[in-house]
Amino acid sequence: MNTNITIAGVTFKNPVTTASGTFGSGMEYSDFVDLSRLGAVTTKGVSNVPWPGNPTPRIAETYGGMLNAIGLQNPGMDVFIQRDIPFLRKYDTKIIVNVVGKTITDYCEVVERLSDCDVDMLEINISCPNVKEGGIAFGQDPKCVEDITGELKKRAKQPIIMKLSPNVTDIAEMARAAQAAGADAISLINTITGMKIDIHRRSFALANKTGGLSGPAIRPIAVRMVYQAAQAVKLPIIGMGGISCAEDALEFIMAGASMVAVGTANFINPAATVQVIDGIEAYMRQYGVDDIKDLIGCVK
Repeated sequence: MNTNITIAGVTFKNPVTTASGTFGSGMEYSDFVDLSRLGAVTTKGVSNVPWPGNPTPRIAETYGGMLNAIGLQNPGMDVFIQRDIPFLRKYDTKIIVNVVGKTITDYCEVVERLSDCDVDMLEINISCPNVKEGGIAFGQDPKCVEDITGELKKRAKQPIIMKLSPNVTDIAEMARAAQAAGADAISLINTITGMKIDIHRRSFALANKTGGLSGPAIRPIAVRMVYQAAQAVKLPIIGMGGISCAEDALEFIMAGASMVAVGTANFINPAATVQVIDGIEAYMRQYGVDDIKDLIGCVK
């Protein structure tokens, strides 16, 4: 039974990774999860300089999920390179670094600095607000998606995954823009913009007013978008959005995802990633599937 997946020349032992921002760089989870079981660890967003994040409160529970407005708080690429990469290299897993920025120059600085680092792939979070364009996310304008993808491809030594925003009218258009500019893969979906109001305090539950909705509530939307993107482009896809068990993961794979990422589920079940891996293998045995690739996009 073969669970290996190869994307842009990088071979993963299985199709399961972590969703950025839900697993740190694995340190917080290493007492609970054997990181060597994972196909890859996708890190929390890394910026060129430390980011303090948004004011609190910045997390709110919702029915079927949660809202977060963390603001991509992180200690910056210097700390990441000195501390996190050596930690992850102790484990038999691939490293996907999530890259964030407020301008294309920010992204380029991180990508160039990581070029000589021992990491396997870069996932570019284009749901960040583009400060040069009045705050609209890079991923909400197809021309902007194409521009930033093209600039990063000129500089990156590792393959790049463009992480698409679902807060758009046509996800296929964004996928085509990433493909046109040379992206090696795409990942989707990022969180969906939402809001919660505390009726007792008569105020917003989040200091930022809005936040990103994640968890099981968004899974049907995410599966639909992965399917649409898979029909629109030839790129490998990493699917995510509300995956908490193997059945959820298999939906994404059958819709066209080559890999899946487990996110919010990690907060309530630190072993979720490993349970998804075990469940996929059990499904393959049950149905006599010899190669995971036979399931990718099998629903047309």
